[in-house]
Amino acid sequence: MKLQLTFFSAVLLSGCGGSHESAEGQDLACEAFDSPPFTHIDAPANSDFQTFSISTTEVTNAQFAEFVGATDYVTDAEKTQSEQGGGGAIFVVPRSPVDPWWVYAKNANWRAPDGDGKSIEGRENEPVVQISYNDAIAYARWAGGRLPTEAEWEYAAGAGAKTEYAWGTTKTIDGKEQANTWQGFFPVENTKNDGFLRRAPVGCFPPNAFGLFDMIGNVWEWTASPAHSARQHENIIKGGSFLCAENFCRNYTVPAREKHETDFSTNHIGFRIVKSPQG
Repeated sequence: MKLQLTFFSAVLLSGCGGSHESAEGQDLACEAFDSPPFTHIDAPANSDFQTFSISTTEVTNAQFAEFVGATDYVTDAEKTQSEQGGGGAIFVVPRSPVDPWWVYAKNANWRAPDGDGKSIEGRENEPVVQISYNDAIAYARWAGGRLPTEAEWEYAAGAGAKTEYAWGTTKTIDGKEQANTWQGFFPVENTKNDGFLRRAPVGCFPPNAFGLFDMIGNVWEWTASPAHSARQHENIIKGGSFLCAENFCRNYTVPAREKHETDFSTNHIGFRIVKSPQG
């Protein structure tokens, strides 16, 4: 796949970003949680989908590594790391007002998601990223599932809430952030009020009313729903990412949606899967 950097400004920026690399200090440590790998969701009356089960958390680096170990699967980013190009998009803090904040990194893939050569060792419980739609589909099939439709994803994320946010009427509760997003002035200052600079391990923030973690924030999530846009091969992504900020994007609500090319990856898009009652 061949992309011009101008595409990052036109499309990827609309989907928020990646990370503030200049902040100091360690990320917040998360408490362990005990939840089933899948959560049963009863379809509401008159819905256009049936009862399903959905991953309680986003698919993690450890889970994706198990898939790769069992199948020798090679992701789109890894396949194209040759004379043809490849890699993925990563966010960088701009050094001047005219500098881009999305850059292409040829060495970026799920094993080194930020293109810095650093492995995911010690970050096994973070959501896997630098995953294309094609990669997510391959994992889902191996795991006996599929990607959720946008309607399924929204119902699961909202958990019956009628408020602006899935957890209530305000972005914080008693001053505490309820999702991994960007605090401060994007794209130059992340104050880390939520405790995290980039991706957080899954389950660090309170679950929604259905018991699902990180449906909002942390990383965008692929859905099976096509974008039906002028640009071919785009699907809808949901949930916002750890870079959505008050002054940019604000896609940390259930209805928010963006579109993304199915064969390209970034360091802020992951996924979770669903299973139908029959399997």
